[in-house]
Amino acid sequence: MISLDLNFNILTRDLSHYLENQVKVGLFGSGVGLSLVLGFSAAYTCYYLISVARKPQLISGGKKFYQFLREQCPVVSETYYPTFWCWESRIQTLLRPFVTAKPGVVYRNELIKAADGGQISVDWFDNDESLSHPNPATRPTVLLLPGLTGTSRESYILHMVQQSRDLGYRMMLANYLGRKGRETCLQGVVVFSAGWDVFECTASLEKPLDRFLFNSYLTSCLQASVHRSHTNCFCKGDTDQCLKSARTIREFDERFTSIMFGYRTNEDYYHDASPVHKLKSVQVPMLCLNAADDVFSPSHAIPVEAVKQNPNLALLITCHGGHIGFLEGLWPRHSTYMDRVFKQFAKAVFEKGNQLKDLL
Repeated sequence: MISLDLNFNILTRDLSHYLENQVKVGLFGSGVGLSLVLGFSAAYTCYYLISVARKPQLISGGKKFYQFLREQCPVVSETYYPTFWCWESRIQTLLRPFVTAKPGVVYRNELIKAADGGQISVDWFDNDESLSHPNPATRPTVLLLPGLTGTSRESYILHMVQQSRDLGYRMMLANYLGRKGRETCLQGVVVFSAGWDVFECTASLEKPLDRFLFNSYLTSCLQASVHRSHTNCFCKGDTDQCLKSARTIREFDERFTSIMFGYRTNEDYYHDASPVHKLKSVQVPMLCLNAADDVFSPSHAIPVEAVKQNPNLALLITCHGGHIGFLEGLWPRHSTYMDRVFKQFAKAVFEKGNQLKDLL
């Protein structure tokens, strides 16, 4: 625990730096700024500044990518100030869908038939009103892949669409991405709150409090998803009942996911589904944002050493932020730290992407 008996000059310096860089965005863009207006004690404010608000840690496997991010994405070097009244990880994770606004977005849906007979649903935001890229043939396209149980209507997805709309880009949202290595048309990738090791993720979510807050709800969402996709196509008789009785994500995967995809055991499926084992094969510049307090992806499972071995990878770790949270400001209705990372990285890739060639 950091002592609150701190030198007043240090407190003044930190407060001045924060007010200069954060309060200028307005009353509703500053947690500490308003806390001063409301008369919070200097000791509490100091504790918030020193113990909660810290600069994120930027790690990269190559000096060139590291310098690119520092120069083109200043957000990676800024101190992240989580919303002072909900900086705890679980609260950040739970409140984000309810606190943040949902920008109005109209999609154009496209169904693509896969070779195995299945269908891939793709939502397009064409952004035909783009002023910076009026020609659809040359308009940059951002591909978004929502997470587990996620859709194109999630608040964090809608905010990314809004950020891309402001930049003049079009958006494509899907739940599938092929593996083509350097032959892919992707110029860059940004990943948020990845569950790097599925074994560690499920173990973390099975702790009593996290099981109550997250695991049971996500399991019910997965069950509902299967039901909407015509359960009879997947499950018969006792199997259907067994699936409905699953109470955790692990039980759901043991009874459905690993079986559906032909894995011998659930452990085999979890090993194959853990992104940590794929990092050495990444051949496109990829920035990954994780919060050290994310209960979905515990800090000890964040693949720091693996990232250092690949010059195409960079890892940005904040002390706080939860899972897809990263709320900031007194009333975080709009842009979050994650949104700012996304916007700056997307712009840098499309406008300065030539600097990312040959990162080796």
